[in-house]
Amino acid sequence: MPSSYAAAASGSPSSSRKPIPVAAASTRQPAPSPAAAPAAPSPSNPSGISDSDPSSYSSSGEETDLTSSDPAAASVVSSYLSVAGDGADLSKVGIFLSSAARRRSPPCLICFDPIRPSDPVWSCSASCFAALHLHCIQSWAHQSASAAPSPTWGCPKCRFPYPKSETPTSYLCFCSKTVDPAPDPWILPHSCGDICGRHLNANRDSGCEHTCLLLCHPGPCPPCPAIVPNARCFCGSRRETRRCSHQRYSCLGKCNKRLGCGIHRCPVDCHDGPCPPCAVLGNHKCECGETMEERLCSERVFQCKRECGGMLECGKHSCERGCHAGKCGECPLQGRRTCPCGKKDYPSLDCDAEASTCGSTCEKVLGCGRHKCHERCHRGLCVETCRLVITKSCRCGCLKKEVPCYQELTCERKCPRMRNCGRHACRRRCCPGDCAPCPEVCDKRLRCGNHKCASPCHRGACAPCPLMKTISCNCGQTFFEVPCGTEKNQKPPKCSKKCNTARLCRHKLECRPHKCHYGACPPCKLICGEELSCGHRCKLRCHGPIAPPNPEFTLKPIKRKKEKHIDCTPGTPCPPCQEVVLVPCFGQHLGQERAILCSKKRQFPCQNLCGNPLDCGNHYCTKACHVLQIPLSQPEGDQSAIQSLASASAFAEPCEECDLPCQRVREPSCSHPCPLPCHLDDCPPCKVLVKRPCHCGAMVHAFECMYYNNLNAKEQQKVRSCGGPCHRKLPNCPHLCSEICHPGQCPSVDQCMKKVNVRCACNTLKKEWICQDVLKEYRRSGCDPKQIPKNQYGIGLLACGEDCMKKVRAAESELHLRKTQEIKSSVVEVENVPKRKKRRNRGPERVESSKFQEIKAFALKCLLVIFLFIVVVAGLYLLWKGVYWLSDWMNEMEEQRVRQRHLKPGRM
Repeated sequence: MPSSYAAAASGSPSSSRKPIPVAAASTRQPAPSPAAAPAAPSPSNPSGISDSDPSSYSSSGEETDLTSSDPAAASVVSSYLSVAGDGADLSKVGIFLSSAARRRSPPCLICFDPIRPSDPVWSCSASCFAALHLHCIQSWAHQSASAAPSPTWGCPKCRFPYPKSETPTSYLCFCSKTVDPAPDPWILPHSCGDICGRHLNANRDSGCEHTCLLLCHPGPCPPCPAIVPNARCFCGSRRETRRCSHQRYSCLGKCNKRLGCGIHRCPVDCHDGPCPPCAVLGNHKCECGETMEERLCSERVFQCKRECGGMLECGKHSCERGCHAGKCGECPLQGRRTCPCGKKDYPSLDCDAEASTCGSTCEKVLGCGRHKCHERCHRGLCVETCRLVITKSCRCGCLKKEVPCYQELTCERKCPRMRNCGRHACRRRCCPGDCAPCPEVCDKRLRCGNHKCASPCHRGACAPCPLMKTISCNCGQTFFEVPCGTEKNQKPPKCSKKCNTARLCRHKLECRPHKCHYGACPPCKLICGEELSCGHRCKLRCHGPIAPPNPEFTLKPIKRKKEKHIDCTPGTPCPPCQEVVLVPCFGQHLGQERAILCSKKRQFPCQNLCGNPLDCGNHYCTKACHVLQIPLSQPEGDQSAIQSLASASAFAEPCEECDLPCQRVREPSCSHPCPLPCHLDDCPPCKVLVKRPCHCGAMVHAFECMYYNNLNAKEQQKVRSCGGPCHRKLPNCPHLCSEICHPGQCPSVDQCMKKVNVRCACNTLKKEWICQDVLKEYRRSGCDPKQIPKNQYGIGLLACGEDCMKKVRAAESELHLRKTQEIKSSVVEVENVPKRKKRRNRGPERVESSKFQEIKAFALKCLLVIFLFIVVVAGLYLLWKGVYWLSDWMNEMEEQRVRQRHLKPGRM
């Protein structure tokens, strides 16, 4: 999974998303239980849909928008939608979240009491995900496991079998990571508020190893939203980029896989699972090769009905097997032959001869498993009934007696142990310890308080009462049935008939009719509409008199909170005007109006600065928001309407006086500030001297800022010239530029006309050339003039002649004569050292390097390049981290500033 998977799981309650469509699910009733009566439908749902089953809710308008119903439900799906997008499939999860977002209290399917947010619960993690009370499911599991023959118990709704070891013992959140989750009003009930983290096993065959990105939630986890780049189809011939939960797909092409026969290929379209058997017809032989039949290719290996009849390897017995391939095999009577009891061997006995008895005792173990046969060696089975007298104990272990081995011994003692019900004794004769279930009737008073339990005697709480009670509306035309004992906590059904109670307010002819109900009629929802003294009309709901309430619902409990009714009479004055008007601040700033009730409106200072232009015309008033004051020197007609109104206020005060220096940008622009204080007129011309060097760098000019900045680019280049020689060295030769001081590159780079003394390699010949001819000669010979030293410039361009050869021969003869004289002289002995040439005749010595030195130099260069690359990469990484850290710090500071701004109370 990518990193976006950990960053998207913040789960802020204030996050918002688009509405999630919740698909309509089919109505499911809980299956009947052997230990409890079937769950009855809730009275508020006459169609028989249980309130504890979120999957039974339809996609109504109240359940399609999870983000607008509750911020806790919106925070659950926000991290998932940030990865999967708004088109994610959250239909199943949305059904459970829509129920949890409304903070409903569905009844428990075992006790029918409402499940409150603070009650410890257990939810089925197999298929239905129904929530039940923890103590109810523990009692249900113990009772079911003790009554069932196998140590398992089933979910009360979906009947999924759980082993006895998985009986819930503690209160866990939905994702089972937190024990006893604390109730929090900002998260869903029974949720830890952390990332779910359960494995998405919906696509386990395809190898999905991702975890759920939602916050701890009820119901199943949504499909995996991860993107698989190369998802293969079923046949493996096509790859696509798909969601991990839908990476198993069909390409609608031919499968073309090799079938099990190894000859033909699958003709079916791309499909999941193994290919069908090969259906190609053909003529195939049976295993023995005697029968030819037309059969399918997948059934080409078959056996005919003919018996083999071939001779075995012994040559005396025939094969009794049916149609088969290969040889018939060895005779089963060949090999080691013994007598019937197995004590005597007959190694040379033929397979068609019968082995004789040995005459000794048989000693085979009898059917009792403890004694041996005492007869002589015999053919056939031994005696089935062992009549040997032994001492036996009864089933309960209270009596010991000598009886035949085949006879069972029982005593007359009755079992005193308690049955599984815990109320009645076993009382069975000679009970081995596995007491039978209690046959008595429970006859306990049920929780409904009206009937007794008719089930067999059992442990724990009894099943709910199976009888039903009828609950009707006020007019009696609409009714439904509920389980016995739950009628006191139910609401009356919704009746579609009209209520006949007359209205008493002045809108009685305009009010819309409402449906049949118990209790008081709903208040009038029309607007009062009376005109107040301020000119607005009363926009509150009608506050006229109301009719007395109808008789209360008779099956509701007596102890409940009484509704408070305010008896209003016609002519009651309307409350103060509640119309919201926008009141500006003292300084009449835009966007700083406050919405205040009309009856409490008054001006206020805002948190902004005054911002009124000062007398200087360049700056604004930095005082806090205040009422503007009109100076007495200015005529009243020149002021705006806002200032004329402000002059009449008692809170008016003048703006501050400007004492700042001039900060205006000069025209033409320059970097020097204006020396005058803040003023309205144009700034004076700038007289500051600026220094600019000439083009060749020989001297520095001083200009006035205004004069220099008013010149264009060509004029500035012209005035900066010193008028003398350029004094810049040419790049290709050792001479200086001969032009007048000029900008840019020297024009005589390759056209130097100065004379150069050109010599041969031995400095014998000498000629004068123009410098540009020397450069051309160097370039023609392939040498770079920039690399020639100044003292070697022009040497070696002339070819040596005859005079050079004569000079060399004379030097060699003189050297030979000197060597002979040194050898003859015996005063000083020195080694033969070649005569040191003059410095001017010696060329650059060439140093030859070995292969090892070249490899060493190349390795050092590679290491240097690698080191520089690592330094650059590390610098870029630290720069990237620094930018992100700076961005996070700025975001945090902005959040703190916004939080402090919201925490400050608004001043009126």
